[in-house]
Amino acid sequence: MSDARLRATLTGAVAILLWATLALGATLSAGLPPFELLALTFSIGGLAGLAVVARGGRLARLRQPPAAFTLGVAGLFGYHFFYFVALAHAPPVDASLINYLWPLLIVLFSGLLPGERLQRHHLGGGLLGLAGAWVLISGGGTAPRLEYLPGYVSALACAFVWSGYTVLNRRFAGLPTDGVAGQCLAVAVLAALCHAAWEPTVRPSAVQWAVIGWLGLGPLGFAFYVWDHGSKHGDLQLLGVLSYATPVLSTLLLLAAGRGEPGWPVALACALIVGGALLASGRFRRG
Repeated sequence: MSDARLRATLTGAVAILLWATLALGATLSAGLPPFELLALTFSIGGLAGLAVVARGGRLARLRQPPAAFTLGVAGLFGYHFFYFVALAHAPPVDASLINYLWPLLIVLFSGLLPGERLQRHHLGGGLLGLAGAWVLISGGGTAPRLEYLPGYVSALACAFVWSGYTVLNRRFAGLPTDGVAGQCLAVAVLAALCHAAWEPTVRPSAVQWAVIGWLGLGPLGFAFYVWDHGSKHGDLQLLGVLSYATPVLSTLLLLAAGRGEPGWPVALACALIVGGALLASGRFRRG
């Protein structure tokens, strides 16, 4: 792997660390309607990006081809839209498990790109990571129930939307990441429209405003910019497998905050996910 590709991969991996704080942030912002939260956080992420772009005199770089802009907005908004629907129509454990198929799908879909080749160690690492996500999110096993089919289908849509967005984004590797600012602002507008149509408005408390600020600047802001760069210029297969660290780190943060109980599923899931990441990176290959 070249130095430039490694740097891009590591840059993209920063998003994984930021997204690990989403679950804890969601618990701290409990009581806010989801689309209101989405509109506020994406507004912050978009405006912060816009300020950086304007400060650097790069406003002209916000212009993107329609296909690139549409892909970005559809990926960012579509994922979160289906995620909220899934949580509303299926048990959170089940919905989360199906949603976290997206890292494995990234590994598999990336093998279809020109110049990329899916190898056995990528597939094996992805399967180990999937097994770890199953143990972690299911707590040892959960049986799907057909009465929650709409939620399951929505969660599966999450996985396909985010993995598809990530892989297709490689087609626009020549475009600057600055364009993400405009995409975030468009998502904020769409979320505000959904909020106005379907939800009551709730005035955030001081603590909730602090959480909104963090989410908007971090996991629902800066994370999209570094993920855009990583998905365009980094190793997609390795990024996909490393993404399995998200549910692990998220669970550890929740445990540290007293939001859950530790047990053998957490330890086993960590071992499977770390082992899967090492395998997919080629560390276990001979020669």
